[in-house]
Amino acid sequence: MAKTESRNLSIKMGEDQAFGVSSAAVPQGGSKCFDDDGRLKRTGTIWTASAHIITAVIGSGVLSLAWATAQLGWVAGPAVMFLFSMVTYYTSILLSACYRSGDPVSGKRNYTYMDAVQANLGGLNVKLCGLVQYLNLFGVAIGYTIASAISMMAIKRSNCFHASGGKDPCQINSNPYMIAFGIIEIIFSQIPDFDQLWWLSIVAAVMSFTYSTIGLGLGIAQVAGNGKVRGSLTGISVGTVTQTQKVWRSFQALGDIAFAYSYSIILIEIQDTLRSPPSEAKTMKKATLVSVSVTTLFYMLCGCAGYAAFGDLSPGNLLTGFGFYNPYWLLDIANAAIVIHLVGAYQVYCQPLFAFFEKYASEKFPDSKFITKEIEIPIPGFRPYRLNLFRLVGRTVFVIVTTVISMLLPFFNDVVGLLGALGFWPLTVYFPVEMYIAQKKIPKWSSKWLCLQILSVACLIISIAAAAGSVAGVVLDLKTYKPFSTSF
Repeated sequence: MAKTESRNLSIKMGEDQAFGVSSAAVPQGGSKCFDDDGRLKRTGTIWTASAHIITAVIGSGVLSLAWATAQLGWVAGPAVMFLFSMVTYYTSILLSACYRSGDPVSGKRNYTYMDAVQANLGGLNVKLCGLVQYLNLFGVAIGYTIASAISMMAIKRSNCFHASGGKDPCQINSNPYMIAFGIIEIIFSQIPDFDQLWWLSIVAAVMSFTYSTIGLGLGIAQVAGNGKVRGSLTGISVGTVTQTQKVWRSFQALGDIAFAYSYSIILIEIQDTLRSPPSEAKTMKKATLVSVSVTTLFYMLCGCAGYAAFGDLSPGNLLTGFGFYNPYWLLDIANAAIVIHLVGAYQVYCQPLFAFFEKYASEKFPDSKFITKEIEIPIPGFRPYRLNLFRLVGRTVFVIVTTVISMLLPFFNDVVGLLGALGFWPLTVYFPVEMYIAQKKIPKWSSKWLCLQILSVACLIISIAAAAGSVAGVVLDLKTYKPFSTSF
């Protein structure tokens, strides 16, 4: 689900846009029309904030939860999901306290995650935060390309099975689908402010709930059809996999679950939609409790229903595990919803990267016509399209690079686990903890400081283990994988 300045408007779904009025002209506490920073009066409530968080959280990460539960078993699987939810809830509360610098009611607002890091920590931490964010966004683009190709292949294969009555094995190569997805993204990447279209969040919400709910429903139906609940208390059994694989897969499962909960980076921007009084931090605390409770319940249902349906054979992508013959039309709807969701989500996640590099290039080479010149192309009935050659070339190259990497490493589960591992500790735990310590001026070596540091170190260890498991999974897959020839 990245999330810096250019994502702000898409998350707010059209709310609270800057009006261009100087905050100096607005009295402290705001007026009837404007808040204390000169922006239009924010109207968000606990319910709108909860809706934004739930929309952002429930996405493609839910597809791997059945596999993750299968690696950990009926005891550890739900327990780990619950622990991740508790950590995410707690660190989100810490983060919400950093929305304003200084006074929690009237202090200076931080509009984005990066603004909060700059205000509270500054220096090297800002550069480190930016590096982690942009690497995470780059990785998400690769993960979304893989996930979309898998879903498009699943639609093609289910229709092939249906047409042949199950006689044709319908082996399909993934490369044409990744290339097709890349071409679509190249086109969409040239649409100005694509991530700020007001309807984009609504479409994303509808699509993500569609495929998640279908996956949950089919899992429950599969359990009913089996007549029993599959799985064991300790997860996938040694014999189905080796002892070493069992360990690495368990670690990788941690990364998959972490990826499903990696949304702290957008909380500041969602908090910036809230009206006050009461203080934004108080409202955000309640909204976080509601949204984390709802998403955790949904994750538990999806993960457990999938594991109960397939046991040790739980697929890395839940919607590829139900077969392709019946109910093929329902699976087609679910997989089409995934593709539609990810086509837009890819752009939402990549726009901050595009904006960063384009701004850097224009500041570095202000006299370069290739970078700064815009060519107006008339479009009958519409405003002229402003074509920038640097934007055209740069964004096209970016999409090509992510597509080629996806074709080289088309391992959805391993990539999701690695993304979760790399993003969870720094963005969900480390920076919120350190910002909170700086904001509240918590004395070093005090009991509260020690507890916060222990939490951070524990999550770091978990993230390292998850990253190691995901890398081991990639290495294992590469032993039997021939580049550019993936099919299923």
